[in-house]
Amino acid sequence: MSEFTFQDATPLSNTDRLLVAFFIAIILHVVIILGVNFSQPKSVSNSKAIAITLVTQTAKKAPKKAEFLAQNNQIGAGEKHDKPQPAAQVLASAGHSLKKPPNPKVIQQQSRQRKRMLTQKVAQEKIQLTEQTPKNTEKSHPKLSMDALRRQVAELGAKIRYQKPSSDQNRIKYVNSVSAHKYLAAQYITDWQRKVESTGNLNYPAVAKRAGFSSALILDVGIKPDGSIYSLRIRKSSGYPALDQAAKRIVRLSAPFPRLPKALLQELDVLVITRVWKFSDQTGLQTR
Repeated sequence: MSEFTFQDATPLSNTDRLLVAFFIAIILHVVIILGVNFSQPKSVSNSKAIAITLVTQTAKKAPKKAEFLAQNNQIGAGEKHDKPQPAAQVLASAGHSLKKPPNPKVIQQQSRQRKRMLTQKVAQEKIQLTEQTPKNTEKSHPKLSMDALRRQVAELGAKIRYQKPSSDQNRIKYVNSVSAHKYLAAQYITDWQRKVESTGNLNYPAVAKRAGFSSALILDVGIKPDGSIYSLRIRKSSGYPALDQAAKRIVRLSAPFPRLPKALLQELDVLVITRVWKFSDQTGLQTR
C-alpha cells in the first residue's frame, strides 16, 4: 500500500491578506445598503376633534354623555338635536368692563335730545336778558358848564372832608357837634352872622333885586383858628347858580372873621357853620 503525502499550501503574503479583507468589506457594505428600505412615512390620521367650552353655570353631577370639555360640569337643556354651541365670551382688557356696544339709534336720539335742551336753554337765557335790559338804554347826560363842573367838584371835595374825615381831620366839627363849649360857639356864630348879613346887604346880588324875588340856599362855611376860610360848600342850592356863587362871594368879602376862642380850640381845629341864606326883595339877606 502506497502512501500519498500532501504538501502544505503556499502561505499567503501580507498583500494578499489585505486584498481579501478589502473584498469582504465591500461585499458586506453592498449587502447592508441594498437591504435597507427607504420609504416615506405614512401620515397619522387625526382623531376626532374635541370641542372645549367655558361653563358659566355649573351642575352638581357630571352628564352621562359629554359632548364638550369644560372647566365645570354642565347639563344641556332643550329639544334641539344640534350640538349646543358655547356662548361667545368677550374678554375684558385691563380697565374695561364687559359692556354691550351702544346702539347707534339710541346715540342719535340722545344727541338730538341734548341739542334740543341746549337750544331751549339758550332761548330762555335770551328772554331773561331781554327782560332785565331796560328798554331805553340811552341815558340822557345833562350838559354842564365849566363853572358848574368846578362847583360840583368843590362841593364833592368838601363833602368828603366833612363826612369821612381822616385821623388828622377828626377835629373838624360842626356847631351842633361841639360838646363842652357850645355857648362859646353860639356867641361866635352870632357875631359871624351879623358880619355876613351886613356885607351881603351892601353887596346884594343883582339876580335877587328883581321885584317879587325870593329864594333860599343852605351854605356850610369852615373857619380856621385864625378866622380865615377853610372851606365853602353849597349843601342845598337855591336853583339859581348865580345866587349860589353870590353867597360864596359874600363870605369871601366878609373874611377874615374873628379868631376862634382858645377854649373852643381845645376841642376843635375847624369850626363849620351851617346856615340858611334867604334872599328877598323885601327883607334883603337874612341868615338863620
